[in-house]
Amino acid sequence: MAEKKVVHVAVGVIVDEGQETQRVFLTRRHLNVHQGGKWEFPGGKVETNETVAQALSRELSEEVNIEPLACQPLLKVEHDYGDKQVLLDVYLVNHFNGQPSPQEGQESAWYDIGQLADIDFPEANVAIVEALAAHYD
Repeated sequence: MAEKKVVHVAVGVIVDEGQETQRVFLTRRHLNVHQGGKWEFPGGKVETNETVAQALSRELSEEVNIEPLACQPLLKVEHDYGDKQVLLDVYLVNHFNGQPSPQEGQESAWYDIGQLADIDFPEANVAIVEALAAHYD
């Protein structure tokens, strides 16, 4: 049996720390894609000959129209969905130019970090939610 290809993804947890409670910006996956209809942290595939930082910057510009100015690694998540394996390189993005707005017709919203446990995420994102809860506790 052939080994499943691992999809390497740069993920940006866009944080608004200027409020009384920290909020993060989420987008909802289109229904016709893997894990469709679930909420996610913006990001996308790391292309060949591209660093994670380059991929993160490109994806956040294309997907939600912001330019990250500073980010810090939060965690790496390896997850096997059965039909697909992913490696998520997750970064906190708390300094950026622009206001996040969806560029691909997807639904979006700001959520308080305390609300994240009640949101329908792909399984691989559960570890991100737990890491955020611990980071901002």
